Amino acid sequence: MSRRIIKHSFALLNVDYVRLDDKWNYKNVISPYYRIYYIDEGEGYISAGAETCILEPGFMYLIPSFTLCNLRCSGELGQFFIHCFEDAVDGISLFHNSRTVFKIRAGEMDIANFKRALAINPFRKINRSDNPRVYEKSIYYKEYEQLNNEQSYGLFLETQGILLQLISKFLGPGQLQQGDTTWMPSKVADLLGYIQLNLGQPLKVRQLANMVNQHPDYLSRLFLKLTGERLLSYVHTRRIERAQYLMVTTDMSLSQIAEATGFDNLPHFSKVFKKKTSLTPGKYREQNLPAGLL
Repeated sequence: MSRRIIKHSFALLNVDYVRLDDKWNYKNVISPYYRIYYIDEGEGYISAGAETCILEPGFMYLIPSFTLCNLRCSGELGQFFIHCFEDAVDGISLFHNSRTVFKIRAGEMDIANFKRALAINPFRKINRSDNPRVYEKSIYYKEYEQLNNEQSYGLFLETQGILLQLISKFLGPGQLQQGDTTWMPSKVADLLGYIQLNLGQPLKVRQLANMVNQHPDYLSRLFLKLTGERLLSYVHTRRIERAQYLMVTTDMSLSQIAEATGFDNLPHFSKVFKKKTSLTPGKYREQNLPAGLL
């Protein structure tokens, strides 16, 4: 009998309770980590693509990593929030083809989990600003990583359990579960892992199709059906996500990042980056400069 293992783990970045007003109004926010909200009063809005999701009391919200969205509050909003990084054994995110905002009603245990996460992680608040352009910086990510390493193993495990419980609610009955590759043909699931692990290498559609003994056109149509993207577009999306992660966690130049993520040259990288994120690479990196350089 084979033993099922958990393929995804999560590292806490921030947890806090805040009261927001109309100053919470930010466009083109795209982060390399998950955002989980619980709203206890007031009203706000998250828009992703053409869809707008109302933030209302009694509900939890999940914004997967690398989801381009706008955040807005026109009056007052009481919000518990958690930010966390995802680590997948096979490199495939739970929500790799569901870059949208998820909304579910919160239960008593969910609310208790938010409060407990805050109680056992008292130094994870964002004291600098509620503006992502201020707090989304590699120097701050490293601070929180150090806090994870210094935390007692018991509290670290408890925090991990809370994160898993909260995120699992968005994969329950009635929720989209495309992140679970068990519903995909095994060859395609294996190909997803191969792509993720070889983003810096040449990844041609014909080459990938040959690996799974499929015609390139058929494989591209199959990818569209299973992931919502054509194969080449899927590869570009994963490469841009890796590039975003490298921009906020390393000092690599844009040319180095373009090469590391498999692009032939910087202009091509910049063109695809702008298409996928609505921002130029330079503009995105600008949001992650140390405060003194802004």
